[in-house]
Amino acid sequence: MSTPHIESNKEDIAKKVIMPGDPERAKYIAETFLKDVKLVNRVRGENAYTGNYKGQPITVFSSGMGIPSMGIYSHELFSEYDVDYIIRLGTAGSYKEDIKVKDIFIAESAYSGTSFDESSSNENTLIVNSSPKINSVLIQTAEELGLNIKTGRVHTTEAFYGHDNIGEKVVKEYNASVVEMETYSLLFNAKKFHKDASAVLTISDNLVTKEEMSREERVKRLNTSITLVLETIIKL
Repeated sequence: MSTPHIESNKEDIAKKVIMPGDPERAKYIAETFLKDVKLVNRVRGENAYTGNYKGQPITVFSSGMGIPSMGIYSHELFSEYDVDYIIRLGTAGSYKEDIKVKDIFIAESAYSGTSFDESSSNENTLIVNSSPKINSVLIQTAEELGLNIKTGRVHTTEAFYGHDNIGEKVVKEYNASVVEMETYSLLFNAKKFHKDASAVLTISDNLVTKEEMSREERVKRLNTSITLVLETIIKL
């Protein structure tokens, strides 16, 4: 089978999927952490790989950037490939001084002002929740790994530039702590198809203190988040 955006056979996609935004990061995760890896999608450059982690089949599938791209791929994975769990693995900017660069942030929910699903009868639904099941296991696994993590609401925006100017308003009105570009549409689709999804985000920059990770730090620090997600997803 295939869809307009995925060329994989149904059996090539695991029931448990990790979704970084960057296809190069997907390649890195697959080649570094998985065994018996197979490239299963190359359409539009959104690479996907299926392999084994500690004996369990896992697919790492790049979502691309932004609400529409994540929306397309998560929709097709849930609806056509019968995926049960998706964990987004990415980066975010912090709106709060005490959520620092290099912190690991687990999304409890996501707010967005987008009209992502214009045909929905719930067009005014601005906040969607992460899977309590996934988050419970994420927090437990973080404790086992000795990691200090932060949790809260994500602001998912459609614009990469300019959101630092509205951070104070988003924090005050919607209680959002960090900002990124994909989580809302993932959680929306999980709710729509009665599936489980969440997001684990490494804080790459702080919009209050103006600190930010170097490119090298983003790769090395993300190894901790990758391990957390992998150790979590095999328990689901």
